[in-house]
Amino acid sequence: MNDTARPTILIVDDDVVLARAYALALGTQGYSVKTTHTAEEALDEVRMSPPDAIILDYRMPMINGAGFLYRLRSHATAERIPVLIITGETSFDEEVLLEFKELGAQIRQKPIGLEAFLAAARELVGRVPTSNATPLTSRVAS
Repeated sequence: MNDTARPTILIVDDDVVLARAYALALGTQGYSVKTTHTAEEALDEVRMSPPDAIILDYRMPMINGAGFLYRLRSHATAERIPVLIITGETSFDEEVLLEFKELGAQIRQKPIGLEAFLAAARELVGRVPTSNATPLTSRVAS
């Protein structure tokens, strides 16, 4: 875990609006969140400051989610960072799914509801953050 009491989650998604929505939802739950919009940016971020977990879009320009995972796992500091792939892709065969599992990645299909997204993030990090958490319903109502 990082230096602070709050787990850090890195979001890697070329859809800026979706990445911001994910960051807002996670931030209201007490996570420290960083966003990047390309695999290259994300790899640089991981080298500088490894997160506790990564939420990854599969379909991105230049380097897709699989390419990112292979590059990520080649760095000693990133071998064990848990990764959640969120994708609209529905045509993965069993071999590809097994490959993702071997690379330490879980997969969830889009669309993913808010509660399912937050539950997946909690599972990914392995614990619920306790500091600075604001219920999302309170945040939205203000």
